[in-house]
Amino acid sequence: MKCRHCFGELSHRFLDLGFSPPSNRYLSREDLSRSESHYPLRVFVCHSCWLVQTEDHASAGELFDHEYAYFSSTSSTWVAHARRYCQDVTARFGLSQSSMVYEVASNDGYLLRNFVEAGISCVGIEPTASTADAAERLGIPVVREFFGMDCASRLVRARGPADLICGNNVYAHVPDINDFTAGLRVALRPGGTVTLEFPHLLQLIRHVQFDTVYHEHFSYLSLTAVDSVFRRAGLRVFDVQELPTHGGSLRVFGCHADDPRESSSAVSGMLGLERSEGLLKFETYLHFQARAERIKNEFLAFLISERREGRRVAAYGAAAKGNTLLNFAGVRPDLLEFVCDAAPSKQGRYMPGSHIPILPPSELHARRPDTVVILPWNIADEVMAQQSAVHSWGGRFAVAIPDVKVLG
Repeated sequence: MKCRHCFGELSHRFLDLGFSPPSNRYLSREDLSRSESHYPLRVFVCHSCWLVQTEDHASAGELFDHEYAYFSSTSSTWVAHARRYCQDVTARFGLSQSSMVYEVASNDGYLLRNFVEAGISCVGIEPTASTADAAERLGIPVVREFFGMDCASRLVRARGPADLICGNNVYAHVPDINDFTAGLRVALRPGGTVTLEFPHLLQLIRHVQFDTVYHEHFSYLSLTAVDSVFRRAGLRVFDVQELPTHGGSLRVFGCHADDPRESSSAVSGMLGLERSEGLLKFETYLHFQARAERIKNEFLAFLISERREGRRVAAYGAAAKGNTLLNFAGVRPDLLEFVCDAAPSKQGRYMPGSHIPILPPSELHARRPDTVVILPWNIADEVMAQQSAVHSWGGRFAVAIPDVKVLG
């Protein structure tokens, strides 16, 4: 395999999580009697451009199909984050009713609905029919295809270039990152701005967030790698912000390479931090496998101990990261009885690989488990606030990343 960006040979393995099914391929009861596709889940680091990336096995079309079950609006924390973002960029870049906003991977309209309410023209680009349908019900125009140069050219011909192009948690999901980024340049008006948010590789390494590795994430991004990809596409990163979302993310601000805006000192500062933290040294990536295996073993030991002591364990949040953890650890319903999730699209289905049933949150209260493992640890505070009644029957919450910990 060659690097998706610079096409150098990939020979340095960062992480091997064995074989796993696609993390958002939730199963029906009928699916349980059929064979289930599993693919190697391995991650390599390019020693030339330092892009960290999964080994190619599953295609984007297979991963993001018409039954795609992730709906962004399920998380109130994420909806509030998107609202603040829209307010901030509208003020910072002087967006008005004469502006045009494109969102790549617009999902169910969780973000663009804020621009619709403000009277700012917008278009979502979203290939999954289930989420695109939800966005259109909110009055958001949606182009139903994968974004790249061809899509961008058609958009510009049909609707004109964009003053703002945003993409929250899509950049890591792109198999052809060069074509995608070139598409951003094609669709962006001179003087316009691109903003992309993505989990920061630095935080993944610091906090052993190996469960954020799954087939849908083709890349694991540092500013160093993104800066290189932008430059090749004729774009420039002129600002960057650190965000607490998803365990630590970056929001990069991009423009055309010849844009007169000066680059913020935050850009050089973050590039320097990544260098000082060793992201440009292969030695930094050598010991991550052992750290991930330690957490896996501790999590299994915790579940076995709970069972030995007669405590019933369930989970909350049928998140993709949870599926990575459960499949890497080999957890099945004998150790974790069920998972509750607020998304109707997941309820009544089963977790891929582990075949743990997914139930509505009301079942948490009906069945009263002793311990509730929060699989999407990045929204643990939100979950504990929403499900505080767990304490009323003496239940407690726990997380597995970055360490197995009982939260109360």
